Amino acid sequence: MKLWLSSSWEPNWRSFQYFNLYRLIVAGLVAAGLLSSTAWQVVFLHAAPQWVLAIGGLYSVVVGCGLGLSLAWRRRFNLQLSSQVAVDILAVNAAMYAAGGVSSGFGIVFLVTLAAASLVGRGRLVLLYAALATIALLLMQGYGVLTEGFDAASFVQAGFLSAGFFATAILARLLGQRVMANEELARRRGIELENQRRISQQVIARVLDGVLVVGGDGRVLRSNPVAAAMLGEDFGKQRPLAFYSRTLAEAVDVWRRGGGSPEAVIAAAGGGTLQARFEPTESSDREVLVFLEDIGRIQEKAEQLKLASLGRLTASIAHEIRNPLAAISHAGELLREERRGEMQDRLLKILNDNVGRLDRIVQDILDLGRRDRAQLEALSLATVLAEFVAEFAEATGLAPALVSVHAEDGAVLCFDRSHLRQVLWNLVANAVRHSRGLPGSVGLHAHAGADPRQVELHVIDDGPGVPAEIRGQVFEPFFTTRASGTGLGLFIARELCEANGASLELGPEVDCGHFIVSGRYDTCQQEGPNAGFAAN
Repeated sequence: MKLWLSSSWEPNWRSFQYFNLYRLIVAGLVAAGLLSSTAWQVVFLHAAPQWVLAIGGLYSVVVGCGLGLSLAWRRRFNLQLSSQVAVDILAVNAAMYAAGGVSSGFGIVFLVTLAAASLVGRGRLVLLYAALATIALLLMQGYGVLTEGFDAASFVQAGFLSAGFFATAILARLLGQRVMANEELARRRGIELENQRRISQQVIARVLDGVLVVGGDGRVLRSNPVAAAMLGEDFGKQRPLAFYSRTLAEAVDVWRRGGGSPEAVIAAAGGGTLQARFEPTESSDREVLVFLEDIGRIQEKAEQLKLASLGRLTASIAHEIRNPLAAISHAGELLREERRGEMQDRLLKILNDNVGRLDRIVQDILDLGRRDRAQLEALSLATVLAEFVAEFAEATGLAPALVSVHAEDGAVLCFDRSHLRQVLWNLVANAVRHSRGLPGSVGLHAHAGADPRQVELHVIDDGPGVPAEIRGQVFEPFFTTRASGTGLGLFIARELCEANGASLELGPEVDCGHFIVSGRYDTCQQEGPNAGFAAN
C-alpha cells in the first residue's frame, strides 16, 4: 500500500532555496513598506514601530543566513527546513499580534509557508509543522484576548484558520508526492531511454549491413560506421542523401511516392556493388530506414556455405566411396586376367574408365579438404617449374618441348610445395588439353608484378580461349565442358591459391587460354621460423 507519509524521499534543495528566497523577498518588501510609508506603521497598533522594524530586520537576517546555508552546506535538510519553519511561525505570530490577531489577515502567510514546507519537506514532519503553527496561533490569540483586548469571538476564526493549516499541509504534501513521483518516473524513463539509445547505437554499429535513417526532408539523420565505409562518406553533418548518392536518393524518393521498388542497386565507394533495401517507420517525421548490403559479401558467404558442404561431403566420400571403388577396381583386374572375348574387354575398359573417373573425383575433393594445411616456404620458380615440366611430361607421356618455361632470376613465390604442384598440374593439364599440341603451345612465365613484392605466374596456351559466355563460371565447382571431366580442377586450383595467400584469375585475352597466379614472396617472412627459402 502506498503511504503518503512514507519515508522514501530525497531532499529537494533547489525548491528549498527558492522557498528561502521567497521569504527573504517578502521580508524585504515589508521592511521597505514600513520605512517608506506611515500607513504600514498604523497597521501594527499593538507594538512600537521600532520593535516591528527590529523584528523584521532580525527575520531578514535569519532568512538570509538560511538561504546562504542551504546554498553552501547541503546537509541536514530536515533540520534546516524545520528551523526556518519555526522562524516563520515566530515571526508571523509576532506580526499578527502587533496587527491585532487573526483578524489582521496575516494568517494567510502561514498558509503559504506550510504549503511550501509540505511540498519540499518530509511527509512525517508536515503534520508537525501544522500542529506547531496551530498551537502558536492559539497561544498568540489567547494572550491577545487576555492582555490586549482582542475579540474573544476571534477564536472561531483562529479555529478555522488552524483547520486550514492542516488541510493546506496535507493537500500540499499529497501534491508534492505526486510531483516527486512524476519526476522520479520521468528520471527513470529518461535513464531507460538513454540506455536503450546506447544499446541501439551499439547494436547498429556492430551490424554487418549498413544502416541509414533518412528523414522526411531527405536528410541523413543517423548512420552506422558500416554505411560510412560502404559509401566512403562522413554522415555527421546530416546532409541530404543526394549529397552522398544521387542514385540512392532518387530510388528512395520514387519509392516514397509509391511508384518504385523497395530495393535498388548502387555502386560502393570501393568499386563494388551494394544492394539497398528501404523500410518505412512509424515515426511522426516519416523517417525511412535504408539497409545497405554488400553483394560481394553475400556471394562470399554463399561460397563459404558451399565449401562447408563440400567439407562434409569430403568426409563421407573418403569413408563411403573409396573402399567400394577399390574393390570394384580389383575385381575388374581379376576379370581382365580371364580372356573371354572382345566384348568382355570392351566392358572391362568402360568399367575401369569410370572407376578411374570416380577415383579422380574423390581425390580432387580430398585435396580440397586439405587446403587449410599449408606449409609455406619460399620456392624458386625457375627451379620448381623446370622440375614440374619434367615430371609432368614423364607422367603423361608428352614431349617436354610442349611446355616452355620462362622465369626471371630471383622470382620467388611463398607457397606450399605440394599445393603449388597441384595448382600447376591442374592448370597445365587444362592448357595442354585445349592447346594445339605443338612445341611451345603451353607457356609458363614467372616475373615480378606491379608491386615489387608480388610475383605473377602466367599459364598460357595457344588454344581458342575461354568463351565469353562461360568466363564467369570456369571457377565454379562441378562446372565442366567435357563429358568425362569432374569440374573441380580449376576450382581446387583457386582454393589452394587462396589458402596460400595468393590468387588465381582468368587473363583478359579471349583468343587464347590464360590463367594468372599472383602471390608474394615476403609472406613467408611473416609466418615464423618454420618458413624458409627452398631452392629445390
